[in-house]
Amino acid sequence: MKLRPEQLSSQLKKSLSPVYLITGDEPLISEECSDLVRINLQQQGFSEREVLHVDAKFSWEYLLECANALSLFAEKKIIELRLGSQKLNKKSSEILQSYLANPSPDNILLITADKIDGNAKKSAWFKAVDKSGVVVEIWPVEAEQLPNWIRQRAAQIELQLDEEAIQLLCDRIEGNLLAAKQELSKLSLLFPRQVVTADDVIDSVSDSSRYDIYGLTDAALNGQAPRCYKILQVLKQDGTEPPIILWALSKELRTLAAIQQAQQNGQSFDAVCQRERIWGKRKPLARKAAQRLSTQQINTALKQCAEVDKTVKGMAIGDAWLLLSSIALTLAGQPLDHLNTITS
Repeated sequence: MKLRPEQLSSQLKKSLSPVYLITGDEPLISEECSDLVRINLQQQGFSEREVLHVDAKFSWEYLLECANALSLFAEKKIIELRLGSQKLNKKSSEILQSYLANPSPDNILLITADKIDGNAKKSAWFKAVDKSGVVVEIWPVEAEQLPNWIRQRAAQIELQLDEEAIQLLCDRIEGNLLAAKQELSKLSLLFPRQVVTADDVIDSVSDSSRYDIYGLTDAALNGQAPRCYKILQVLKQDGTEPPIILWALSKELRTLAAIQQAQQNGQSFDAVCQRERIWGKRKPLARKAAQRLSTQQINTALKQCAEVDKTVKGMAIGDAWLLLSSIALTLAGQPLDHLNTITS
């Protein structure tokens, strides 16, 4: 049974399915849907939870072992199968189908995956999940849908925004819903019980002493390694999600790569700024950073961004914050091995 994200809550209240598949490339909504399933199951007695991270070395037989294992502490269990971008081969597909053919009433299988392509939707395992349980497909919020999405989210936390403020937020977050959620939460604290204007949104950046992702990228582009590192530590302590920082840093790196490529092709700096939407005071920052960093440094940092993405999705073992520090300091012109000098 296929459902939209907004239909999931009512379905969980009516009845439970043996399997839930949450799939899509929008991290915020995917995580919120997964949390909704977990919370509802826990309220209904599924007090144990086992998380299985699927990678190239994952033993699919363990899924069946996990399902059949008796617990000393709980009668009901949530089994989370985190696929990420992994595809199922014939053997893994048959094992999953075997599980779904006779699921235990004491287990609920929660599968999370990146966007599933058309070929996978035609597969036997996907059809088995669709037949036995619930499939929630999450689609990105398109640019024309984003203003209404922000209105609805703001209303949920009793935040009032005028139209100019909404448009400014749309421009700032560029479709990153994790960043949007953080911005709305911050505004609700700074401007309770009042209509927030575009000027309020702009002022909120300076009021927070620039300890946000925009302050981080400005410091990095400006070559301010000590300030860059300090902002990162504040963001970590404040509970900022690593994917938000990853989005901001990778966006700047791709922009710098585009600037370097365009100038190698003989295009003017102003033309590439127009195309990459680099405005005002950020133009000289971008120019200086593109001149300071080599193409190899930018490519290496982009590869590290891919490693962070795998780490936060549970597909690789590593320290996401250490990798983010390395990326940010490379962008600022200081490699991570100079960290003691930076922090002293």
